[in-house]
Amino acid sequence: MAPRRVAVIGAGASGLCALKCCLDEGLEPTCFERSKDIGGLWRFEEHPEDGRASIYRSVIINTSKEMMCFSDFPIPEDFPNYMHNSKIMEYFRMYAQHFDLLRHIRFRTSVCRVSKRPDFASSGQWEVVTESEGKQEAAIFDAVLVCSGHHTNAHLPLSSFPGLEKFEGCYLHSRDYKSPQPFFGKRVVVVGIGNSGIDIAVELSHTAKQVFLSTRRGSWVLYRVADNGYPFDFSYLSRFMQLIHNLVPTSILNFFMEWKLNARFDHTLYGLKPKHGVLDQHPTVNDDLPNRIISGRVRVKPNIQEFTETSAIFEDEPVISCKLQNKPGSGQKPQSISAPGKRVRPEKSSVDCSGFVLYSKRCVVVHGLVSSYLLSLSWVRLGIGAHLQLQRDTEVARTALPSPCPSRQPGRCWLGDNKWSCSLCCAAADTVTCLVNHK
Repeated sequence: MAPRRVAVIGAGASGLCALKCCLDEGLEPTCFERSKDIGGLWRFEEHPEDGRASIYRSVIINTSKEMMCFSDFPIPEDFPNYMHNSKIMEYFRMYAQHFDLLRHIRFRTSVCRVSKRPDFASSGQWEVVTESEGKQEAAIFDAVLVCSGHHTNAHLPLSSFPGLEKFEGCYLHSRDYKSPQPFFGKRVVVVGIGNSGIDIAVELSHTAKQVFLSTRRGSWVLYRVADNGYPFDFSYLSRFMQLIHNLVPTSILNFFMEWKLNARFDHTLYGLKPKHGVLDQHPTVNDDLPNRIISGRVRVKPNIQEFTETSAIFEDEPVISCKLQNKPGSGQKPQSISAPGKRVRPEKSSVDCSGFVLYSKRCVVVHGLVSSYLLSLSWVRLGIGAHLQLQRDTEVARTALPSPCPSRQPGRCWLGDNKWSCSLCCAAADTVTCLVNHK
């Protein structure tokens, strides 16, 4: 009896695995790949091909090699735990050569149509029409495996962004992004907080003048490196953890995971906390985003309301700033930041920043972790990028500091004479770490 024929569409990761499994079962597979090589999504091309997924040059997979390798072909020990796309391609080629898969693949062949045979009820066979070099060919198969992936067509919802048609800058889908060089020294808005959005925002933050990360709902940000330096998925995806998932309610698991992620960085303070739980939707994975946000290179923003010719207007965006003036009596002529005007309560502020907003006035945003009596005193900026340090005026300090100092009480912060709730209080009595963002 002749072996049953199987058509495999696509020679990416799924296609190669399906091809090898068909051979193991004694079937006769034929793989159709429309491009010139294997790899699918993970094969980088400088210029995107129509009908094919595309990645940027720096892509590193979010799954460790311990969890992503084919069960019958381990990834070599000298390969990194989280591999660059070039190493993934190297692994795929080793896999294809080891199991002699290439001779079963027809490259530069597109599948035009797959349809049931007229006698499908009795035979269960399919007719597959392919095209190569302008010629079409039909063949009969007993089974069809579709392994073409789901990242082929770019979705660019232009109608969701009013005014984009009059925007004078350039805009593109992440599918067309390849490297940060074209954006050197520019102000860039990255829309979306999925894995691609965060990766691109972090990469651009090293070369662009300023990067804004726009998100409608926020996201829980997981990390590749877990406790003791082990890969996150390798540490948490175990049989024991699976047992815990089966026994413990999802709400409790979400609470624990949120506590774990917030211990690394508070998603609320960073403007990233979503309404859904960690396990309720697909999370985002990135180790570098918190550092880029706290250093001011990436600024998290809400959803875009509309575009103008030269800018983007965000929803619910307040005007937050402070006044700059020269402070006399110093040889260095440091900038003294005074803040006449309304104080902003941290828990009621909608400002998108990584710390607490202290004052609101035009020009500069000053925010950070608040100590007990700092708002009653003068601050001096010690240099570009330096901390804002409290002037050492002991008389002023004595009159401003309540006794006993209430900042020692967990979960409370005193701003002048007002006692406000906050999630964290600075332990230092005479300094406060702040960020200064110029509009």
